[in-house]
Amino acid sequence: MPSAPRDSVAFTVVVTVSAVVGALVVLVVLALSGAPGTALLATALAALPVGPVVALYLWLDRYEPEPKRLLAAGLAWGAFVATVVAILVQGVGGLLVGFTDNFSLTVLAPVIEEASKGLFLLLLLWWRRHEIDGVLDGIVYAGMVGVGFAFTENILYLIAAFDGTDGAGPGGVGALTWTFVLRCVFSPFAHPFFTAFIGIGVGLAVASRSRAVRMVAPMIGYVVAVGAHALWNTSTVFGLGGFLVVYVVIMAPAFVGLVALAWWLRETEAHLLRMALTDAAERGLIPATDIGWVVDLRARRDARQHARRQGGREAERAVRAYQQAAIELGYLHHRLLRGTAPHDWQLRGQDFVGRIQAARPRIVFPGQVVPQR
Repeated sequence: MPSAPRDSVAFTVVVTVSAVVGALVVLVVLALSGAPGTALLATALAALPVGPVVALYLWLDRYEPEPKRLLAAGLAWGAFVATVVAILVQGVGGLLVGFTDNFSLTVLAPVIEEASKGLFLLLLLWWRRHEIDGVLDGIVYAGMVGVGFAFTENILYLIAAFDGTDGAGPGGVGALTWTFVLRCVFSPFAHPFFTAFIGIGVGLAVASRSRAVRMVAPMIGYVVAVGAHALWNTSTVFGLGGFLVVYVVIMAPAFVGLVALAWWLRETEAHLLRMALTDAAERGLIPATDIGWVVDLRARRDARQHARRQGGREAERAVRAYQQAAIELGYLHHRLLRGTAPHDWQLRGQDFVGRIQAARPRIVFPGQVVPQR
């Protein structure tokens, strides 16, 4: 791999330090917000929807899985940095300006929370632009941040519901159960959904050759995210009826539409990759006969299973590494053909080709002849 450039190091340092500091603040907030038993119960309940929602985004991200460390960084940013920023800004604003509860809920919270979540995507765009190949990657990273934010926020809401400090009633198991059903069963997708619009804007900025689009798209995404968030929060002001109307008529269909868009984007990536790798093969960068084993998801899985049967886990890892390098080369080559390649595309391209050439003699795809040694 090429050595980490300064911008990558800066991104890692900023995100890591921010997440550690934020985690410490969250621990202090949890320690002050209720008994340890209540906090542990709330944490366990808030964690239940995390796995299924994360799994959905990982399923969408199968063509070119994003680095696990960056996905984990997105989760940590949402859980510890974005939540702490939102709590501090809204708390200080409430003390200094005296915002009403309704104004804080319907206006201040959407503006601050989407800004604090979207900052991670802007850091990616500024320092790790090469990791974002388009809209789908933006949606996936936004989803990770949103899931992390929802996790910590749900903990605090569950504790407040049980203790009766949320102003909705005397608290207890009934209030805890109702809050869990409302936030963790019916709407675990809310925060990932809002922030997805910022992810779409960032993805469009990366993929566009227009300077105007690169500047404006993330801002438009932020405005739409704030609007969707504000609509969601405003619906709760009008009681359960208002919430259900917005949920059934607007939010649930919109989320389904977003998932459908993400699925369609994932399917179109097969065509994109096939075209890019075909051109790369014509330039001698990859064998043309391997493209199907790289682009088609079922063929990729079959190739890995074949390698494991023939040579065990080591052979499977070799095929997986080859496929990953070829996929990354395909995306980079596509961006090069479009004129949107990162500034260090030559260095990255040489690295991908080197990994492909190093791995290819050690693997055999189904139906191919085992090379003589």
